[in-house]
Amino acid sequence: MISQLRCGVSGWAHPEWTGTIYSKREAKERHQLSLLAESFDTLELDQTFNGPVREESSRLWLSKVAKNPRFQFTAGLWKKFTHDRMLDSADIKAFKDGLWPLMSAKKLGCIVMQFPWAFRYTAENREFFIQLRRAFHEFPLVAEMRHASWMMEEAVGTMIDYRVGFVNIDQPAHVKAMPPTSFLTSAVGYVRLHGRDHHNWLNDFGKEASAVQPAEYFYTREELNAWKLRIDRIHQHAASSFVVFTNNIAGNSVYNALTLETMVEGVERPAAKAITRQPELFRAVA
Repeated sequence: MISQLRCGVSGWAHPEWTGTIYSKREAKERHQLSLLAESFDTLELDQTFNGPVREESSRLWLSKVAKNPRFQFTAGLWKKFTHDRMLDSADIKAFKDGLWPLMSAKKLGCIVMQFPWAFRYTAENREFFIQLRRAFHEFPLVAEMRHASWMMEEAVGTMIDYRVGFVNIDQPAHVKAMPPTSFLTSAVGYVRLHGRDHHNWLNDFGKEASAVQPAEYFYTREELNAWKLRIDRIHQHAASSFVVFTNNIAGNSVYNALTLETMVEGVERPAAKAITRQPELFRAVA
């Protein structure tokens, strides 16, 4: 089962990674996606959270990961659907069309429906959740619920009934926040690790600040060990499992993902050191 567990990060085109994760020469000579695909078996498309991508882009990305046969993308669902709750048929078609090349090539592990903290488990929200699932019935879906009400038996049952995976998250603690879990509600197991710093996470109204990453956060080995135990429980019964770090500031997500991957696989990949410009930081937690 270990062969079906994929660790990775969210996005690859972060400007601050040049000089830390990639050297300036590497960034010019090679696509960042190609570099990361040598060490990771998954990457989450963060650009899809802001809108559809072109089919040509998906085909380009496929060519950049072709040397890693185990590689699969995941993709964030457009926030227009999850946050604005606007399900225009033309928008849905455009979003699907952009991802079809990945789906057809069997390189799309799932689409991540990231809902805001304000999306609590209510009868109205349950119906919208089902409507959204039906709109994207062709794709494997997982749902990130940041409000703890989605831990209720009825809420978890809804995900099981509609074959939507439960995204187990690590996030800053706040009122009614989803705590760390190890739930599996579909064939796809999913974990997203956001970091635990409250800075920029919530605005004055108790809602997540949109389009802003949490402040710089680096997971300790002890924290990663705790998540490894949860991941092992999830992965034991999942057909495929994904672990994605989103604490991208200073390249922390890359270092943490490499460390967790080494802990899970028991050996460091030879390519891992080639993409890290701060090996002393990596060694400190590996």
